[in-house]
Amino acid sequence: MNHLMETEQRNPLSYRIDSKSTMEILRIINAEDKRVPCIVEMAIPRIATIVDDVVTAFNKGGRLFYIGAGTSGRLGVLDASECPPTYGVDPSMVQGIIAGGQKALTTSVEWAEDDGNEGIETLKGHNFSSEDVLIGITASGGAPFVVEAMRYAKGLGAKVGAISCNKKTAVFDLIDEGHHIYLPVGPEIITGSTRMKAGTAQKLVLNMITTTAMIRIGKVFNNLMVDLKPVNAKLVLRARRLISEVTGCSEKRAKELFEASGNNTKVAITMGLLSVGQAEATDLLYASEGSISKVLDSLR
Repeated sequence: MNHLMETEQRNPLSYRIDSKSTMEILRIINAEDKRVPCIVEMAIPRIATIVDDVVTAFNKGGRLFYIGAGTSGRLGVLDASECPPTYGVDPSMVQGIIAGGQKALTTSVEWAEDDGNEGIETLKGHNFSSEDVLIGITASGGAPFVVEAMRYAKGLGAKVGAISCNKKTAVFDLIDEGHHIYLPVGPEIITGSTRMKAGTAQKLVLNMITTTAMIRIGKVFNNLMVDLKPVNAKLVLRARRLISEVTGCSEKRAKELFEASGNNTKVAITMGLLSVGQAEATDLLYASEGSISKVLDSLR
């Protein structure tokens, strides 16, 4: 019944696209891409439900897992891999699993998505538990690797969500409707090429999930990445600029605060804002769940 799936239908707007000029092709693609953010907007209530589950899990020491195949799997791995450098979290906190493993990141391993048992075994290999959250990402919604992993996670009692561009699909059949992130982007410009609109929509949603969750657990102050890991010279300079910008201190003082904090940007900012030492700043942040805003609110 693949011919009935929304992601496999032909798009009338791109009939005879192979006879068009370069400019005409680009405008057709762009016109369809413009629809994607509005489609994502309609899914915000469901995205919010999953974000709240993720925040609850993080606050209890749980983890977020993405699981997918092909483009969907690569997008999950990409989003997960960006969290440690951006927010200073442990790499285990957000993890992306792709059917076919590491090789599938750069090479097509199409058959891997059909192995449902491997999806289960991969989760077991990560010691997935009821304290964690699993989000299945699949444009079509029927990849056995994803479906069976979700079934296993649900059986453990974990929170499970799914992102799909088809409404009637196996991943949605497994979970309650409140955890369906349905993205009806419609037929692709090139029939079945779900790396296009479907992939764009999925990427936007993944950005929203991790960014909002990280904000909620105190990894952002105002709109600044105050928990970034200064792992190279560029990021060290960025950290010092952040300290100077937030506290209003000189570059020299920012350097001193950064070093006195043990190269911890958020601790250094708290030290500068409150004129306290490293130990007191660390204790205040710990008592306020790592949030500078909560520290300041508690002292007002």
